[in-house]
Amino acid sequence: ALADCPRLKEANFRGNQLKDKRLEKMVNGCQTKAILEYLRAGGRGKGKVESAREDVRKKKREKQQKKDSGDGEQDEVEEASKLLVKVLHVSENPAPLVVKVSPGVKDVRAFIVCCVLKGVNLKPGNALKRFLTMQTKLHEDICEKRTVATIATHDLQLVKAPLTYDVQPPDELKIMPLGRKEIKAKDLLRQLQLEAEEQRKQKKRQNVSGLHRYLQLLDGKDNYPCLVDAEGAVISFPPITNSEKTKIRKETRDLFLEVTSDTSLQICKDVMDTLILKIAELNRSALENREGSGSDTELDAHCGPGNTNLPLVLEQVRVVDTDGNLKVLYPSKTDLATVSSLLTVIR
Repeated sequence: ALADCPRLKEANFRGNQLKDKRLEKMVNGCQTKAILEYLRAGGRGKGKVESAREDVRKKKREKQQKKDSGDGEQDEVEEASKLLVKVLHVSENPAPLVVKVSPGVKDVRAFIVCCVLKGVNLKPGNALKRFLTMQTKLHEDICEKRTVATIATHDLQLVKAPLTYDVQPPDELKIMPLGRKEIKAKDLLRQLQLEAEEQRKQKKRQNVSGLHRYLQLLDGKDNYPCLVDAEGAVISFPPITNSEKTKIRKETRDLFLEVTSDTSLQICKDVMDTLILKIAELNRSALENREGSGSDTELDAHCGPGNTNLPLVLEQVRVVDTDGNLKVLYPSKTDLATVSSLLTVIR
């Protein structure tokens, strides 16, 4: 019973008449931790190795019992039905993507997490529309209307690496927002503000929709955060918009994913975990249903008939400082734990 007390730090067993001679020697010469480990293993000469063997035997017995009762088959079915994601480590990747962070972001929007997800299928039916709707819902829910984090998704083939997460003054930052012509950030915000006022007048209500809801998140900022590609073009302006330059289309197969926050790094990781799970769910749905659009020849060539559980490939992306020192690596060994009940991660 004492051995099962995890917070027990000190116990003095000296002076007790013990039948176990080895234990008697230990209480006179060993630390409490070693004694408790010996007791936990069962005493009487049983060491750690014997205890480990007993655990293995116990697990085998439990597995066999489950199998005999039919529970094992259910577990196997549940495991097979889980979504699959295979992690490609930086060390295995011949051309890993790197994001360099400039010191200026610290006071504006300090945290960023990125990764690459390959093998997505957005061709069938309304798969792309569902993908964009899913992103909007995540912004509403887990991102708390973009106040704690913002998601940006890009077509990897259109991303020119290496990337830099930087800050620029509002009258210098230029971007081609989704569905618009290239414009300075200062002018974009003014334009959105005017649109919001017009929207209020037309609908005769205080609330506004679309990008107009997020304008106040940049109030009082002297510099705005942005993700810049190798050609100097801004491909992301969080928390407002992505660029038309890296816009996702039906033909997009590989994604570059980015989550930024001014709150915490952990929030970025939690949002990214959820984003990957949701994309995997949508991908499974698109493969299973073909969304009523008939057979997709390219897809059939990749998957073969009826194979809807091929893993998406998740490539690690390193975020480094200007000297090349690692700040964040996603996904690390501990990431994706929050969604592990629904997602099988092959590392």
